[in-house]
Amino acid sequence: MALTQLPPVGPSAREEVPRRQPARESAARTYPRSLPVVPVRARGLTVEGADGRRYLDCLSGAGSLVLGHNHPVVLDAIRSVLDSGAPLHVMDLATPVRDAFTEELSATLPRAWADSARIRFCGPAGADAVRAALGLVRKATGRTGLLAFTGAHDKVAAAAPGGSVIRLPYPQDYRCPFGAGGAGGAHLAADRAQSLLEHRGSRADGPAAMLLEPVLSEGGVIPAPDGWLRRMRELTAAHGIALIADETHTGVGRTGAFWAVEHSGIVPDVMVLSDAIGGSLPLAAIVHREELDAGRTGDRAGAFRGNQLAMAAGAATLKYVRENRLPERAAALGGRMLAGLTAMAGECDHIGEVRGRGLMIGVEFVDPGAPGPADGGSRPPLPAAPAVAAAVRRECLRRGLIVGLGGRYASVIRLLPPLTITDEQADAVLDRFTDAVAAVSHQQAFGPLERQGTQRHRGPSRNAGAPGGPGGWTTPGAPPPHGTTSHPSPSNHPSTPKEAGAAFPV
Repeated sequence: MALTQLPPVGPSAREEVPRRQPARESAARTYPRSLPVVPVRARGLTVEGADGRRYLDCLSGAGSLVLGHNHPVVLDAIRSVLDSGAPLHVMDLATPVRDAFTEELSATLPRAWADSARIRFCGPAGADAVRAALGLVRKATGRTGLLAFTGAHDKVAAAAPGGSVIRLPYPQDYRCPFGAGGAGGAHLAADRAQSLLEHRGSRADGPAAMLLEPVLSEGGVIPAPDGWLRRMRELTAAHGIALIADETHTGVGRTGAFWAVEHSGIVPDVMVLSDAIGGSLPLAAIVHREELDAGRTGDRAGAFRGNQLAMAAGAATLKYVRENRLPERAAALGGRMLAGLTAMAGECDHIGEVRGRGLMIGVEFVDPGAPGPADGGSRPPLPAAPAVAAAVRRECLRRGLIVGLGGRYASVIRLLPPLTITDEQADAVLDRFTDAVAAVSHQQAFGPLERQGTQRHRGPSRNAGAPGGPGGWTTPGAPPPHGTTSHPSPSNHPSTPKEAGAAFPV
């Protein structure tokens, strides 16, 4: 009997496949509404649609594809398991593939913790790992409460039934909950957490854990200050509360360190791992201090905690990232991209803030028509402009660039390229993004955008018409004007051939 083949990609696939999807699938689909792409092939940063168009993918599976699409080391690892005849699903039985993954993962952990840490596999999603982490610390402490933070991923609510969740303010500069920003805002946020814990004292019903993301990902790409993270570690240790670091989106080199907690030097009690650790396949685990599960066996953790293909792909990914020093690469290239975007933001009224860490970058769009303070003082954070952000994403797609959207108001464009992105590709991403922002900033059709949720628009950028062309890109080192580039144009970029039918790049 012949093996089932993938359906052929014909000229009608672009229309027929999206048309059939809503007739068969739930309305809970997220990306098809904003990214009308039917991907049929992919390699590295590049995705080819059914229509033959090529795109630079800076969404990267919501940041999970740290090596990009179909990296050769990942494909080789998957093929080796398939060709070996090894079982693909083994629950938690010991196998050579599982052993190789745990060895490689242990080699990446902070040295102060690696020798005594324990790895626990669970269901394949990040929410499964959060649920496993909470179950672990609740049994260890005998308490159920949870401290979490505003803007955190919604998997917290899904994974934390059976106990109270107290939300604390997450420190940030642009929309500081205390109106201070910077070190002062982070200090006030830490004081709020300390006051809460001191008020509760050592009550038996106190929190079992504090769950935090070192960088809020879907909350708007907001990096936590290192000093604030150290305060949270001190507070939780002093009050006997387990500190759980959610590295679902930040792990495996994304932020410029292998694990984002390493920037601050803290060692949490539990780390939640998912997404990138599976090398593009579903895999999740928690890593925790040995004493948290001492003497306990048989805890149920889901049927799919022995995915051999994901463990092989994950081990290959972890090894490649470690041996090729990709975290250092992410720190250097991410810093350069942040500098370019920050220069652009200084000349564009629609950008409130550019922020991020490593190759985890967020650009927040705002309404520049909002009035400033009457006394002429420094301007407060401007209202979010989700419709402008959505328009920029559409313009990016028109230019062959796929980006994400997030933040509390859906007004933050997220750039999450693979760590294997080249300098030339990074330049092409910045060119296309700059071009898209300039196009939206100078459209005369902001009336329709207002009806979608953006507040009134003041008009063109404050430097429109200045020497340098539309958008006023006149700052030294800033991106070039709309319509000109200092780098290869998108049509000439190696990953985006002019001809739609050109051979797919290897």
